Amino acid sequence: MNETIVSYLGETLGYSFNWAGTLAIFFIASLVLASIMALIGGLGTYAERKISADIQMRYGPNRVGPYGILQFLADGVKMLLKEDCIPRDSDRFIFKLSPMLCLVGVLASLAVLPTSSGFILANLNVGIFYLLGATSVVGVGIFLGGYSSNSKWAMLGGMRGAAQIISYEVPVTLTILSIVLIAGGLSMNTLVGGQGAFPNDWYIFHNPFSFIGFFVYFIGSLAETNRAPFDIPEAESELVSGYHTEFSGMRFAFFALSEYIEVFVLCAIAAALFLGGYNIPFGLQEHGLLGQLLQLAVFFTKSFFLYYVVIWIRWTLPRMRVDHLMILCWKYLTPIALLNLVGTAVWMYCFDGKSFYMILKQLFVASGQ
Repeated sequence: MNETIVSYLGETLGYSFNWAGTLAIFFIASLVLASIMALIGGLGTYAERKISADIQMRYGPNRVGPYGILQFLADGVKMLLKEDCIPRDSDRFIFKLSPMLCLVGVLASLAVLPTSSGFILANLNVGIFYLLGATSVVGVGIFLGGYSSNSKWAMLGGMRGAAQIISYEVPVTLTILSIVLIAGGLSMNTLVGGQGAFPNDWYIFHNPFSFIGFFVYFIGSLAETNRAPFDIPEAESELVSGYHTEFSGMRFAFFALSEYIEVFVLCAIAAALFLGGYNIPFGLQEHGLLGQLLQLAVFFTKSFFLYYVVIWIRWTLPRMRVDHLMILCWKYLTPIALLNLVGTAVWMYCFDGKSFYMILKQLFVASGQ
């Protein structure tokens, strides 16, 4: 198993890179991955408008480019040209810093994103913990964005955002720990490598507790990214637009871009932890560059499917009340996540780590004999 993209390229090309070559490869790979994520974030705004238009039986963007697909570029140009307004009584340093914290926290999480077995920037032995820490920076940026604006509405949105993100990290982390118990490791390649290409080998179907855990993780991820029905920090009907009320131009664009990239990252992590990640059948991953490209295609297909579900949910369910949101976290999801963690540990001990499918298969073979 390759630890980084540099070791994969070195093994494939039969060449040992020096420090300058290693640095250049990491720089180019990071730039390419960040550019792809920025494109996905921009296209995410377009996809959301189009999907919501289909759900509500109306037209979405249809003016700029074929089927309106270049609308996100027009929005980007508009953001660049808009005046950068900073409130007179705001904390100017923190005001400028907060949108950068959100974007940096999301982009930092890409370092361990397991897009394929070879194309991964860093396969850290504590990759899942690094990922949780990196994405937590987004909550700090959201809170500081509301605090620094010196606006009551923005401050309320920032406080709601901080409370919501910190709260829902508890069931999400507990659910991830149950998958760590099954895989026996913390690196992303270990978590993905323990699964197969077909659903019977995915961790979502490993045992009843992991099946429930997938939905706990998915609901918690929606809340962590402030997506409907958990978009309390930016509730237009109550808080104008929440923590980013006072932001304009590219500073507002950074908040929006970090949200859409974070949605994709958390969907990708769900695909990696529960849906088999980049695994492809019939040993095709051994076919050099073709195998890597197939792994990329499988991984992104699963992630985009979950991305679609996130958008679908936003335009289907009404916004929750803030007290109901916290009750859902602390009275329901957290106890369920704890039960899943204990249940997974008991399952692994009682059944020697075998999945539900493997147990049924053994029983079937035994009964046939």
